[in-house]
Amino acid sequence: MHSRSDDPLDAALTAATARICDAILAVQASNPVVVIDGRSGAGKSSLAARVIRAWPLRTPAQLIALDSIYPGWTGLEEGAEIARESVLVPHGRGLLGTWHRWDWEREQTAEAHAVDPALGLVLEGCGALTPASARLADVTVWVDGPRSSRHTRALERDGDGFRPFWDMWAAQEDAHMAAHDPQNLAGISIRTP
Repeated sequence: MHSRSDDPLDAALTAATARICDAILAVQASNPVVVIDGRSGAGKSSLAARVIRAWPLRTPAQLIALDSIYPGWTGLEEGAEIARESVLVPHGRGLLGTWHRWDWEREQTAEAHAVDPALGLVLEGCGALTPASARLADVTVWVDGPRSSRHTRALERDGDGFRPFWDMWAAQEDAHMAAHDPQNLAGISIRTP
């Protein structure tokens, strides 16, 4: 994995991917669970996609983003609980899990997606790492960065659709951090520029 030395974010994500892949190998399981949490715009989705591409095991892994599950802009906590209950718990028991995609335009649940317990799993999103989900994960990751950088990246990614909800979402992140202390639950902490 080579990074472009002129891009500090790329370098940080490349180094983080290598750390996570090493941790996955250390688990010595064919279907490890990686939970990636962090503030909006910190680089969780980019990191999760890189981990999937670099997945170090023979069997592939599934990627689930909480952005596909949150039931609307006020649903950080509820989305994280849906993922724990419908994805992580069944996966940990060797059972097929099912989650429903949230249709942001229609503001309702949409089609169902299955989660194969025989395959590895990467779950990423704000709110993903709680004491309950940490017990079901093999590798736990916290990603954060400076507020100004995160804000810029989030708005570049999501455009003006996110702008009016930034403060409301940040307040939910603050509540999650106060209630669950995900930074201290994480075995790997990543700081992006």
